[in-house]
Amino acid sequence: MTVEQEIVAITLRSLAISGLAALLATVIGIPVGVLLGLKRFRGRDSLTGLFRGLMSMPTVALGLILYLVFSRNGPLGFMRLLYTPTALIVGQAVLVLPIMVSITTETIENVSPAIRDLALTLGADERGAAASVLRESLGGIVLALSASFSRAISELGVALMVGGNLEGITRVLTTSIALETTRGEIALGLGLTFVLLALMITFNLLLNIAEKRVRWWLWR
Repeated sequence: MTVEQEIVAITLRSLAISGLAALLATVIGIPVGVLLGLKRFRGRDSLTGLFRGLMSMPTVALGLILYLVFSRNGPLGFMRLLYTPTALIVGQAVLVLPIMVSITTETIENVSPAIRDLALTLGADERGAAASVLRESLGGIVLALSASFSRAISELGVALMVGGNLEGITRVLTTSIALETTRGEIALGLGLTFVLLALMITFNLLLNIAEKRVRWWLWR
């Protein structure tokens, strides 16, 4: 395999792993964020504070915890997930889940209560009122998705600890950059860095375009 082919393979692998991780975090995080943003119940403030605190968790710390969980003697060792793409997806999803939940929660909290009250006054049920709040929160939810994907594809600690940087299996852009730098291949490391930055910028541009289209469809 040529260097160019290897870079393409690593790039596609990074997109697949981080994209699935962000999707998994979105599927779980948005409903949790909506619940925390709309409902008031005992322990809500503590739970919200916990998610906000976990946003700043060092990736290497989370990587170590997941390594112990996935290792042969760990609770999930029987699943043999360590050093597999699945372990990377789960690890990155756990890493970005607090980001998704916290931004979604804060966005919904900042929506004027009058919008929800107006929807209820006009005959909407609780689900319809929640949908109206979500529609007003679209920008914040898109921001949460953007931040989650960017955090996932750019992290290094989890990828090294539970992925192992195995060639052709779990080697992604960040671990490749670290590897080439330690080898003294600075030019190749810089090239991979530019690819990583280009992916993040392109993803966010496409996400902004998608947001505008969704807004047009919702408000037409």
